[in-house]
Amino acid sequence: MKNKIVLIPIATESVKAGFPSPASDFVEKSLDLNEFLINNPVSTFFVRVSGDSMEEYKIFDGDILIIDRSIKPTNNKIVLAMLDGEFTVKKIVIKNSEITLLPGNAKYSPIKPNLENFEVWGVVTATIRKFK
Repeated sequence: MKNKIVLIPIATESVKAGFPSPASDFVEKSLDLNEFLINNPVSTFFVRVSGDSMEEYKIFDGDILIIDRSIKPTNNKIVLAMLDGEFTVKKIVIKNSEITLLPGNAKYSPIKPNLENFEVWGVVTATIRKFK
């Protein structure tokens, strides 16, 4: 199937999330979501979230994460990691050369991965959520 770029119009003014203001009838330009959300297309992929372990970080069951493999997984980044043969999304904390994976839900415990069975697949750069 051939990729088709669809440009969506974007208004020139920001929308206030507080008190309503009159909307502008003027459209500034079109927005290419690929350009807006993806910095490195060759190293970027999407993954759907399953579970509730990252809710405190505003990542919810059913969300789609944008993962960039070209970004270095530095301290306090949200990462997609392979841990003991399974994928997981967690915040990576690096302190004194020790790695801890932190969930974003108090129901779950931090993980100290065995580095022989651990690999970071990429850094989460954005979340896509569809309102139901």
